Amino acid sequence: MKQSKLGFNGRRDFLRIAGASGAAITLGVIPHSLFAQGSPLKIGIVGAGRVGGTLAEFWAKAGHEVLVSSLDAEADRALAAKIGTRARAGSSRDAAQFGDVVLVSVPYSALPKIGQDIGDALRGKVVLDTCNPVPARDGDMAKEALAKGTGIASTALLPGVRLVRAFNCVGVGTLRSETNRAGEKVGIPLAADDAGALAVAERLVRDAGFEPVVLGGLARAKEFDYGTPVFGKGRTPTELRAMFKLG
Repeated sequence: MKQSKLGFNGRRDFLRIAGASGAAITLGVIPHSLFAQGSPLKIGIVGAGRVGGTLAEFWAKAGHEVLVSSLDAEADRALAAKIGTRARAGSSRDAAQFGDVVLVSVPYSALPKIGQDIGDALRGKVVLDTCNPVPARDGDMAKEALAKGTGIASTALLPGVRLVRAFNCVGVGTLRSETNRAGEKVGIPLAADDAGALAVAERLVRDAGFEPVVLGGLARAKEFDYGTPVFGKGRTPTELRAMFKLG
């Protein structure tokens, strides 16, 4: 499997960085289609709101197939119709079963129910987690998640998935205005304990029109959680690497 097709020359860098941070790394098996740069993916969207719906549009435009889901089935059907032939709408379980990769983008207080309701369908899949614990909205469980670090907390709520923290710290306004911009792109911090899942996430960040910035294992996701200096800012990869001391 030639992961260099992904531009994942950073695998050695990831192993070095994650090793330095004490991350547990899983080099699991991912279907070859997920690594082939030219092969479209099936992406399930659980929570097709502002961020999830925006990324669904970007990924469909890049050639992937998407299935969008949320609590508003009518809005999902309208979004799928707007996106076009590469999109369809369904339930959260449909999205989990459909996707080679699944994006979960819901209020953090909804994440336990996602795990309970469709955790079996998500198990073993690459899951991009954008969910942010916000104490004013999500209560005490958000405080606990932030204390642990969301990368660690989310793995307990979605057991058995190949979790990547991604797209959680850049607002939808920045996503929409800065995708595929000229010059240095906006950087998207990523953290994962699974190098194969991380490679897929890197590809999808680029396909959405941004540049991945890999910190290392999920423990380091705490560095771009809600309330951190980088949160909510559309920073360049150069700025992020300096802030995260990535060298």
